[in-house]
Amino acid sequence: MNAVPEAVPHAVPPGAAAVPAPPPGPVTTAVRALRATAGPHRLLVLAAVWAAARALMLWLLTAGGRPELGGGGVAREVWRLYHHWYGILAHGAFPAHDPLWQYPPGAGPVLLAPALLPGLTYFQAFVVLTLAADAAVTAALARAGTRPGGSLRGAVHWTCGLPLLLHLPLARYDVQVTALAVVALLVAARSPRACGALAALGALVKVWPVLVLLGLPKGRATRSALVRAAVTCAGALAVLAALFTHPFAFLREQGGRGVQIESLGGTALGLATHAGWSGAARYRYGAMEFTGPYVDTVARVSLALTGLALALLLVWRLRAVRRTPATTFDAALSAVLLFTVTSRVISPQYLIWLLGLAAVCLTSRHTVQRPVTVLVLAAAAVSSVVYPVLYGQVIASTWTGCALMVVRNGLLAAAAVLSFVRLWRATGPLTAPLAVPAPARAR
Repeated sequence: MNAVPEAVPHAVPPGAAAVPAPPPGPVTTAVRALRATAGPHRLLVLAAVWAAARALMLWLLTAGGRPELGGGGVAREVWRLYHHWYGILAHGAFPAHDPLWQYPPGAGPVLLAPALLPGLTYFQAFVVLTLAADAAVTAALARAGTRPGGSLRGAVHWTCGLPLLLHLPLARYDVQVTALAVVALLVAARSPRACGALAALGALVKVWPVLVLLGLPKGRATRSALVRAAVTCAGALAVLAALFTHPFAFLREQGGRGVQIESLGGTALGLATHAGWSGAARYRYGAMEFTGPYVDTVARVSLALTGLALALLLVWRLRAVRRTPATTFDAALSAVLLFTVTSRVISPQYLIWLLGLAAVCLTSRHTVQRPVTVLVLAAAAVSSVVYPVLYGQVIASTWTGCALMVVRNGLLAAAAVLSFVRLWRATGPLTAPLAVPAPARAR
């Protein structure tokens, strides 16, 4: 198995002026600070940064949050909607006739989990469990980063990147789903079966974690993971079907979703309003969606692009002949990026998934996705301005709102294209090898 060659830095010609390096970003600054710290104390510094960042997120979520940042609106998802579903689930049924229920049956146990902390309110217990999942992700990334050939960049990326979404991650259960996907990837090399089981559990909560299996090595590893995933999925579905009624009610509501204003198609329709398009944004299926002429066409185009993304990924898998220790990670990030940008939705919490997968890539010094992870960070920062800060502008399709969506979705689209191109070149025949940055010396 051939490793991808390292890039050779270009020498500066004599007499030529050196080009100044761009200023370091927050993740790079944090990594440099960790390098300057003695080995055993690096994890303590990381833990301190994590605690400080999460304290700020909690402040934004609770009474200290400023109204213009949407503290109450973001939290309402938990104490109103999730709590309402909790009451239905506690009586042994899924919300079969609720148009807002669009999630696979595995979401039920996640929403019931706050009952494990009886001394707290539902909202408090939910946030505590979300923070616990967040801490588990950080610990798993840090553990992977301290192994031979690993890097703490991944743990730093997650620790510093998640707060870019402000307090939103604490009021959605996407952190829990991301934890399953992250751990599945990190154990893939040692135990494909465990990877398959965790990916299946994640897919039962939100479908996307099944994509982490795409980059597993061909042959026995993939077969073992797929068999374990199928067995786990079938067993979990059987248990859920025995405990709850209407476990597949979500399919009816999911199929009725249209084009959310934050999707790529929604961005095009928002711009079209300035050219005389007669459509408008309406609250449907728990989100702001466009209604009007050509919306169905845009939705069909989005579905076709998703199919094309799947075809490209399958062609890549058949064509790939080279691997590095990071190929499984890189393929997972590329797949989820492609499915995200072609989605009819692209809710802000989707950035949680991408931050987690980008962090997994950065735990390996062999990843070819480093430029992509920077774009994901930038998209997360812009996404927090889109929602909740200036969401009214986006709903109204003002020039400011449209500009924000063009920037956010442009960053995601660029990340998806760049990710797939780098993955394709790094794993293809050794004709035009992709230059991979030399790994950092310190972890």
